[in-house]
Amino acid sequence: ISKDLSFPLIVKSLEEEASLGISQASVVRSPAKLEERVAFVHEHIGDAIAEEYVEGRELTVSILGNRRLTVFPPWELSFRNLPKSNEPIATEKVKWDLAYQKKLGVDTGPADLSSELQRRISGTARRLYRAFGLSGYARADLRLTPEGRVYVIEVNATPDISLDEDFALSAAHAGMDYAVLVQRILNLARRYQPDWKRANA
Repeated sequence: ISKDLSFPLIVKSLEEEASLGISQASVVRSPAKLEERVAFVHEHIGDAIAEEYVEGRELTVSILGNRRLTVFPPWELSFRNLPKSNEPIATEKVKWDLAYQKKLGVDTGPADLSSELQRRISGTARRLYRAFGLSGYARADLRLTPEGRVYVIEVNATPDISLDEDFALSAAHAGMDYAVLVQRILNLARRYQPDWKRANA
């Protein structure tokens, strides 16, 4: 284990997405549990990665654009009936098991944040988009600690944009209906030029 890491950790598949293989057992608090979970991932999924687990609220920020960006309001995953022993994380069951979602009262919606914090989180997402050289659309997955610190969990360059998924829902909350959103994405794809091509134009 790297000396820079401290428990608790969260163990994930190195290559899979959509929370495949993530469960409450993915959050480990001892070397023995870490070894056990890594072995499970190796046996059932493939290569594993361990990261420091950040306690806090699970937020996403959806972004649209090439050079000019539209940053939609931060969106939050919440649990109304989460047992005290459970961590508030998007496990595989939370994402894909409708009965389990109902049992835990899983919901997503606009994050209740102060104006200052919303500006800071949206600014972080905007800088991430630029830093990764993204285009069209993307989503930043973040954790907000009780102390107000923002941690970047992932930048997803191809998030789900289905009608009932967080990207489209946050766009709708900002006043952009689904047909307009899809047309904007298509227009951005048609107009996109990489930096090297613009420089040589």
